[in-house]
Amino acid sequence: MTASAPVLPSLALIGAAAFAGAGDATAQQVTDCFGAMIANATTPEPYDAHTRTFANGAVRLTVVDAGGPEAANFHLLVLSPPYSEGEAQCRAISRTDTEGWANLQFSDLSAAYDPATGLSFDLPATIVLPEAGFQNSTLLTITVNQATGDVAVSQQLGRE
Repeated sequence: MTASAPVLPSLALIGAAAFAGAGDATAQQVTDCFGAMIANATTPEPYDAHTRTFANGAVRLTVVDAGGPEAANFHLLVLSPPYSEGEAQCRAISRTDTEGWANLQFSDLSAAYDPATGLSFDLPATIVLPEAGFQNSTLLTITVNQATGDVAVSQQLGRE
């Protein structure tokens, strides 16, 4: 990822994000985007390489750099229905309550739609835990159900 710039103005509703959860290599979190964790988050440049829309613009995925340790500074924001007072809901996806991933390979993001579950996305990522001498690839699977507002994430570690 290249140099960072302020989060896109169209994402101003995000505010700041808080993450809650465990700290192991296989945990992942989905939380509301309002809290201290992403108060100073930026969207890496070029912007169009780190944000994409789906479902005729109703769903947006954006990579953000929340600062912090380089081994865990990238997080994913999901803007999607249902709408409240005309605004999309915002969900932040992170590896733990305080850390993201060392890399989110957004150019390799793939999407599919299943009427029973909604949109699903596969996103390769990299986990680095310097204190444990651990580095591994992982595949994040994110599901967005526009009808219910549910956003879920699972993670499958690579076999390094």
